[in-house]
Amino acid sequence: MRKFIMWNLITLDGYFEGNQNWDLAFHNAVWGSELERLSIEQLHSADYLVFGRVTYEGMAAHWTTAKGEIAELMNKIPKLVFSKTLKSADWNNTTLIKENASAEIMKLKEQDGGDIYVFGSANLSETFVNDNLFDEYRIGIAPIILGGGRPLFRQGISSKNLKLISTQPLTTGGVVLKYAK
Repeated sequence: MRKFIMWNLITLDGYFEGNQNWDLAFHNAVWGSELERLSIEQLHSADYLVFGRVTYEGMAAHWTTAKGEIAELMNKIPKLVFSKTLKSADWNNTTLIKENASAEIMKLKEQDGGDIYVFGSANLSETFVNDNLFDEYRIGIAPIILGGGRPLFRQGISSKNLKLISTQPLTTGGVVLKYAK
């Protein structure tokens, strides 16, 4: 059975982006060789990348022109974008799914294969959290208090008790936390 994993970077006060979509300047504070290595490891273990529409559009715009090993992997790995409004999904190896994201993920999880990752995609992730689909949460914390923006976990999300798997301090001052359900 595949693992379904959330991967996100957040600020110390819990924001995954600033007040505007793609306001991610705080990522620069934690990016370095350690997160690059982790990103490559995660991508090598991935059978699918999962996105909501907003994250998909931003990721596709960036990675289709980017260079390097991460870009090659991002462009090669099969991607699923869940959207009721998107008309087409033209990024290499992308399937557009318009209905029942949780049912689709449950089907994929039951199959053998590599991991399935959700990057960003807070609205879609909220659905998966509430439907108890994530097997693991990987959260990178930037040593920044942003003071406002979009929280990764909004008020009203289903309560979950998680088990700490590991912590990885970063030389940049951040930390990567891994939790399982």
